[in-house]
Amino acid sequence: MTDEASQSSAHWIYNQTVKMFAAGATPEFEEADELEKYWGRAWGIDNDVGRMRAVLVHRPGDELKVVDPKKRIPEIGSYGDIKEGWYFQSDRVPPLAEMQAQHDGLTAALRAEGVDVFEIEGDHGKRLKSCYARDPLIMVKGGAIVCRMGARIRRGEELAVTRTLAKLGVPILRTLSGSALMEGGSFAWIDDKTAVIGCGVRVNHEGAAQVGEVLKRQGVELIVTDLVGYDIHIDGSFLMVDKGLALVNPAGLSYAFLQDLKRLKVETIEIEPSDYGWVVNSLAVAPRKLLIPEGGSNRLLDQLAKKGIEWKALPYDAMHLNGGGIHCSTTPLIRDRV
Repeated sequence: MTDEASQSSAHWIYNQTVKMFAAGATPEFEEADELEKYWGRAWGIDNDVGRMRAVLVHRPGDELKVVDPKKRIPEIGSYGDIKEGWYFQSDRVPPLAEMQAQHDGLTAALRAEGVDVFEIEGDHGKRLKSCYARDPLIMVKGGAIVCRMGARIRRGEELAVTRTLAKLGVPILRTLSGSALMEGGSFAWIDDKTAVIGCGVRVNHEGAAQVGEVLKRQGVELIVTDLVGYDIHIDGSFLMVDKGLALVNPAGLSYAFLQDLKRLKVETIEIEPSDYGWVVNSLAVAPRKLLIPEGGSNRLLDQLAKKGIEWKALPYDAMHLNGGGIHCSTTPLIRDRV
């Protein structure tokens, strides 16, 4: 056989091999079987209420030692140091051990529900807000979107999250770039075909647009709504508690978004001014099953009970003092479909 004929034969064999062993475009990347086979687990979520299987957290630690109760900024009534770049906006600084005990209570409650709890690893430096693990990432179908934090004192948390996701084997579908600002507390699933982002001081429309590009390829409609005033995240006013049922603080949401919920046939339980606001920042571990902070009003708890919602109340007031709640402290990595 001539060299030319030999090369032609090898080329033919190569082409046949490629065709025979080609993977093909389907099933799609986000399919559970594909993820389990190649990524170890069916990472990702398409709702905020299905039975939770895995969650990401960060136990408050040495990064909070930057807080010096002797440093007070009278103009804003907050502890802080502009030069060092930290602030603690509450009227008292709780002992670190108290915050850790409450966070441990949350993770114990999650484990009691059968949830795998993973810790964000790495050096958190002086980023005292990193215990609010919701914000550096968003979980969508098939994996994560790494955010770009809107608060300068939180910028850099993205690196520890990226390394942790890589170690766990969670696919990273996009890392936000350019002028995008996005924090996970302002993202929520409404149903498996619809999500919402609340834009405000921590999230801009460019950030929403980049997230929307990923969701569009997954067949998901993204509602972008502006938050009121200086509200930081939509999870201070909106929480899905079951398919078609949400807990809302209407004073913190735009009228247009409230109309969107009606269009989507989402029933709402409304918070009143006398209710404890942090209850909105709760966490659904399964349909109509919540972990909530202690302190909710009897009126609101009666409303939840009438809707068949179960809950476990946890002490979380010390963790609130740093600016976030139970929802802020958790990013579900895997949920069952509903």
